[in-house]
Amino acid sequence: MKILVIAPTPFFADRGTHIRILEEALALEKRGHKITIATYHIGKDIDANVQTEVDVRRIRRLLFWYKKLEAGPDWQKILLDIMLIRKAFNLARTQKPDIIHGHLHEGVLIGWIVKTVLFWRKMKLVADFHGSLTKEMVSHSYLNGGPLKKIFCSIERWVNNLGDSAMASSEELAKDIALFRTDHQVSTILDGANLAHYSNLPSKIELKKEFELPLDKTIVTYTGALMGNKGIEYLLQAIPEVLKKTPNAYFVVAGFPAENVVKFVSDNGLSASVRVISPLDYFDLSKILMASDIGVDPKDSTTLQASGKILQYMAAGLGVVCFDRPNNRAYLGNGAEYAQEISAAGLTEAIIKLVNDQEKTRFQGEFNKKQIEKFSWDLSSEKIEEIYFKQ
Repeated sequence: MKILVIAPTPFFADRGTHIRILEEALALEKRGHKITIATYHIGKDIDANVQTEVDVRRIRRLLFWYKKLEAGPDWQKILLDIMLIRKAFNLARTQKPDIIHGHLHEGVLIGWIVKTVLFWRKMKLVADFHGSLTKEMVSHSYLNGGPLKKIFCSIERWVNNLGDSAMASSEELAKDIALFRTDHQVSTILDGANLAHYSNLPSKIELKKEFELPLDKTIVTYTGALMGNKGIEYLLQAIPEVLKKTPNAYFVVAGFPAENVVKFVSDNGLSASVRVISPLDYFDLSKILMASDIGVDPKDSTTLQASGKILQYMAAGLGVVCFDRPNNRAYLGNGAEYAQEISAAGLTEAIIKLVNDQEKTRFQGEFNKKQIEKFSWDLSSEKIEEIYFKQ
């Protein structure tokens, strides 16, 4: 099948949304489909790291000053999305795809516009939701309350009902969106892990030496966006408390944007026990995780987003500390130390427990390495293909 993927984002950047878009496309390509991705004018070219025939088409660089790669709303994206409508329309008109696969609410809306204008082509629109549009805007402080929030809530509910089929990246999000769809049908397509990234790597000790990490300490690692809606504040508040009670812990915080984290580490005199790595290339992610012992995900349920980073922790055979969310349970089962409450104090207690219990950490790591086989992108692509073929 010919598939037109609409990615209203600066693809590729080293964060979860882009990893899902990339790995879905690569897995579908392996199944014989022809993939074209329509996206913004900025972002890394994937050809340098991946052997693929996935065709990435970008809008024109009219907004040449726009260089934002991190997640979060920006009013300039309205202009970029208008340009993306034009790009997607031209690609749909010339390539005649069987499927329009819209990522995020903006991508679904753009796909619906293109499908509606070219109605005689009878293209199927598949909506791929990653989180709640309004809740994400609130989490980034772009919306508070009042009439504007109500307007965006109405828009989100309407977009939730678009698409011939819909899928979501977490069970929580799927249930939320199903409430607003007339067919009440939303498939949960969990993120996966590319296990090939974790094969044929040096030993843990060699990797610790490569990254100049202490060999005699337990390495506790967070990877991902360093933003409020990812729970980074919970982690930053927890780090000094953990270090007071467990001096054998050492933290790695890797991702972007790093300015606030670097300042926090400096202001609190934590440089001897915390390493900040920024940016972290997705294709180097496996090495830093294989050099670690415990992975932390402090994301709460605010935006209903899934947590792809947990799957990366599992693929690396790490013990995991996270909050007790349905999506996390679906991934980890017995492979995690779940915080008793969604707070910095809850996260602190859970990290301390796991750092002080090396036997449990090893058990979780071995358990997660077996569990991750249930969450490969190959399995996810099979489910997506079923959605494509469903009448």
